[in-house]
Amino acid sequence: MSHTDFDVDAWQRFAAAHGVQSVLDATVVQIVPFGAFLEVAPGVHGLLHRNEWSHWSAEPQVGAAMAVRILAIDAERYRVSLAAA
Repeated sequence: MSHTDFDVDAWQRFAAAHGVQSVLDATVVQIVPFGAFLEVAPGVHGLLHRNEWSHWSAEPQVGAAMAVRILAIDAERYRVSLAAA
């Protein structure tokens, strides 16, 4: 996500409303060599590391919906780490 697309208010609302271990519905928005970025709330993307989907028969596809669990929230760096729920 580019800096111009980043929505600080959306991220702060997300961080205030969700905690570690929360389960959410998310949508895959980008596949990268080390994992996938999923939209967990409007304007908020989190990383599902490739190691977290190794038990699936196929990697997630852009546009796919999936349930994820929050592993960590880094409020200072605006990062959310995810695992498959």
